Amino acid sequence: MPITADFHLHSSFSGDSDTPMEQMILRGIELGLTKMCFTEHNDFDYPVTEREADGFFEVNPDAYLYDFLKLREKYAGKIALLFGAELGLQPHLSKRNAAFAKEHDYDFIIGSSHICHGKDPYYPAFYEGRSQEAAYREYFESILENLKVYSNFDVYGHLDYVVRYGPTKDQGYSYEMYREIFDRILTTLIDMEKGIEINTSALARGMREPNPCIGILRRYRVLGGEIVTVGSDAHKPGQIAHAFDRAAEILKDCGFHYYVVYEKRNPSFYKL
Repeated sequence: MPITADFHLHSSFSGDSDTPMEQMILRGIELGLTKMCFTEHNDFDYPVTEREADGFFEVNPDAYLYDFLKLREKYAGKIALLFGAELGLQPHLSKRNAAFAKEHDYDFIIGSSHICHGKDPYYPAFYEGRSQEAAYREYFESILENLKVYSNFDVYGHLDYVVRYGPTKDQGYSYEMYREIFDRILTTLIDMEKGIEINTSALARGMREPNPCIGILRRYRVLGGEIVTVGSDAHKPGQIAHAFDRAAEILKDCGFHYYVVYEKRNPSFYKL
């Protein structure tokens, strides 16, 4: 397996996972991973639903760190464990997210868009009363809104997250359909010296391509982008490092020679 670091992982410290962190670690060791970075969810102001109560996606960072440090020591010499977070970005949360990011010494921070103008694209209500293209376009434009006001992250996660849940998902979807918006997003990230991730969870869901799609990955490289982390977005042990061999092939086909891992917020490049 050319990629031996999974840099997008969740455990029971995230609201949408019930897997103990130690179970995730043991599976990573079994798979031959050399590094795992836990990136527990923190989405302030996530809308309350029948499924999610207030604070459902807010991690307790002190409890998370306490358990993490115990397990990092326990498995030292078997695998390198990194302490990360996945911050849900919304423009009005910039100060709260900035304060959260400074509270602890994170190795890695993913900035992600889970909520677009108060709604989660996971739910059908986001698409009601308009075309799928219009819904997708609103989501992509909201990423630019976040980038104008917030910068304390290392990579932007699953840039086209919205296509996981649209009425026809990624059927008929491509980078070219939204070229103007994506080019603005990618050039902004490059100017900010931020990276993106290749997130393989879409492949685990039976979709044709990862998040973001191959067209976006290729365009990021053409524009001069080099920072790409690799994450399974696993919430269960069986999802860890899913399709990492394919991810390596995709990255090489898009012109990348390295993937990136972070420690103490500093990137290191590993040959594919």
